[in-house]
Amino acid sequence: MEKPGAVDPVGVRSLLESADRADEKRLSIVVGTQQRYAPQYLELIQRIRDGQIGELTLLEVLWLGDMELWHYHDRKPEWSDMEWQIRCWPFFVWLSGDHYVEQLIHNLAVVNWVAEAVPAVCQGVGGRHVRAGQQFGNIYDHFAVRYEYPNGLPMFGMAAQIRGISIRVSNVIHGTRGRAEVNRGTAKIEGEQPWTYQGPASSGDKEMMRALVDSIRNGRPINECRRLAEATLTAVMGRMSTYTGRALKWEWVLKSSKLDLRPPKYEFGPLPVEPVALPGRTPLV
Repeated sequence: MEKPGAVDPVGVRSLLESADRADEKRLSIVVGTQQRYAPQYLELIQRIRDGQIGELTLLEVLWLGDMELWHYHDRKPEWSDMEWQIRCWPFFVWLSGDHYVEQLIHNLAVVNWVAEAVPAVCQGVGGRHVRAGQQFGNIYDHFAVRYEYPNGLPMFGMAAQIRGISIRVSNVIHGTRGRAEVNRGTAKIEGEQPWTYQGPASSGDKEMMRALVDSIRNGRPINECRRLAEATLTAVMGRMSTYTGRALKWEWVLKSSKLDLRPPKYEFGPLPVEPVALPGRTPLV
């Protein structure tokens, strides 16, 4: 199952139902948060678990990139609204969830793994200053969201898709005795016990698919659907907070939000683009 898995709380609740059904039927579900299988991530997080950077004090989630025109296509006259939106799917919230959900979910999943928890609250800001034209759908081009876990541990998520900016895609984990950073190329620790990963780096994709095949052959199901739902909701609540300007609680978003971004029907034809969100003006649903 590919991430993000859902683009709204209604979809996340469906994911959780699917996770329960998979358990009942002993089915395997692996998901596109493949860093869980990458060796540099596995070794770093074990070192964090062993106390090498001390008590956790701050988590950073960064995906600052230049993918401003990723999957962008100039619209052709013969394309219907629906076909145009599907072809340019990252630019429409109902299809991608915005890049904060579709892309940053990879690194948000990592910090939930590190914290062994999901955030309790969040508040975000963001906007669209570069991709401002109607041809760019209704997504933002930058986000900054502050979260807090139930134990008070703060986490910051930052994402941008803007050409010409300094690129940084990683997780930074701060502790009382050091600071760790990891990405799909390497991992390191600075502080009292410095360390640099020396093994082969990986995105985790091949290892993830190998785990799925092994689970089927060995009759030992792997069900990662619930974990995907949690990472997805972490991203979705950050986007919802940014779009509306409202501080949000995990429990309310999970259990009470009625936000459902599905179109009224799935067929080629007219499909008006929803307006770009305006914080403080866009209602919280």
